[in-house]
Amino acid sequence: MTIDDAPATGTTARDDYLAKRTLRSGSAGWLLLAGLGVSYVISGDFSGWNFGVAEGGFGGLLVAFVLIAAMYLAMVLGMAELSAALPAAGGGYTFARRALGPWGGFATGTAVLLEYAIAPAAIATFIGAYVESLNLFGITDGWWVYLAVYALFIGVHLTGAGEALKAMFVITAIALVGLLVFAISAWGMFDAGKLTDIPADPNAVGSSSFLPFGLFGIWAAIPFAIWFFLAVEGVPLAAEEAREPEKNVPKGIIVSMLLLIVTGAAVLFLATGAVGAQAISSSGNPLVEALGDGAAAKAVNYIGLAGLVASFFSIVYAYSRQTFALSRAGYLPTRLSVTNVRKAPVLALIVPGALGFALSLTGKGAMLLNMAVFGAAVSYVLMMISHIVLRVREPDMARPYRTPGGIGTTAFALAIACAAVVATFLVDPVAAGWTLAAFCAFMLYFGLYSRHRLVADSPDEEFAVLARAEEELE
Repeated sequence: MTIDDAPATGTTARDDYLAKRTLRSGSAGWLLLAGLGVSYVISGDFSGWNFGVAEGGFGGLLVAFVLIAAMYLAMVLGMAELSAALPAAGGGYTFARRALGPWGGFATGTAVLLEYAIAPAAIATFIGAYVESLNLFGITDGWWVYLAVYALFIGVHLTGAGEALKAMFVITAIALVGLLVFAISAWGMFDAGKLTDIPADPNAVGSSSFLPFGLFGIWAAIPFAIWFFLAVEGVPLAAEEAREPEKNVPKGIIVSMLLLIVTGAAVLFLATGAVGAQAISSSGNPLVEALGDGAAAKAVNYIGLAGLVASFFSIVYAYSRQTFALSRAGYLPTRLSVTNVRKAPVLALIVPGALGFALSLTGKGAMLLNMAVFGAAVSYVLMMISHIVLRVREPDMARPYRTPGGIGTTAFALAIACAAVVATFLVDPVAAGWTLAAFCAFMLYFGLYSRHRLVADSPDEEFAVLARAEEELE
């Protein structure tokens, strides 16, 4: 039984409906998918995470990092199983649609879409800060910088998935080289004493030099620890464009997650230890500030810009595929899923991009980060519930890859994800509240309108129909 007992009243697609809404298959193997996973996230190593030091100190952010890394690893193992069993462009929405019915599927897809639509806006503000610090030809941070990156990279994506993924892979490789240059340079500047140079708050419960803001600081730092890994769960969105998705998607997402744990830990320790927790906590370009004014800092500044661009570029891909999948199935207006001659979903790229650009004009990167994390954390809760439900309700479903630890693994991820949802309200209740309001508005649209207009033979709906038919046969 799903959370929506009655099957959705839907329509059957015309012969040409799905023909106008297809993606190019076979565009990516596991290496490109692993690169995609890293590129989604790598901007988090270059900027944004450091605001967590202001909330919890180095110790608070470190504890939060360990907890969140464990959560993401458990979640990725669960998603590897789901993506191998249900390879479709909807990713988490597809999994939840099978497990929780139309309401649960749309709720998950909406949370993911909010995450992916808002995250590029936050990254755009960080790109602006890096551009300004380069001081090229008097360029300063401003709305036209945000407009330029949106226009340029949406344009590249309109050329097709294969070309876009290959370009993304090259940019990501450059960004990884930049992190290596940073690590080598910062190692010689590292001073363990600088990690704890924020004075302890005597009024905070459990405060110390390691936890200057006490135990509460750990919780408040959680949204910023998530920034180290935010969006890696988007790898399954490329399932329809991957070769042998049942093998390559799980391998790609696991490899990318392991690499991100290494890079995140290195950045957290070395950047904070090079310049000090106090100084790093409010920097717009923390890695550059950690290295000072030398040649290494200049190189990392340029390459750091590439890292931010890599994440911006790849998350544009992610939001377009999530919008495409929801639109193709009728949850969102179906015009959004029409593809061009290069098999790129045009309006699915442009419409969320326009909304993200509007948000970027606030210039408040930390606020936008928290809004994106709220959407992400809600989707993680629903996706982990989906894994547990499918393990219990459909134990015989074909699973080319099985999660080590099974339900226990995803139950752990579920518990931490629930805490992360609450943590977003602790950091910025207004931003989290506005994101919750947007989520509710989407659900109202579904309840009043689109749930009566679902497209029955879209891939994600067909997965649910097959599951229902198998239950009836049993």
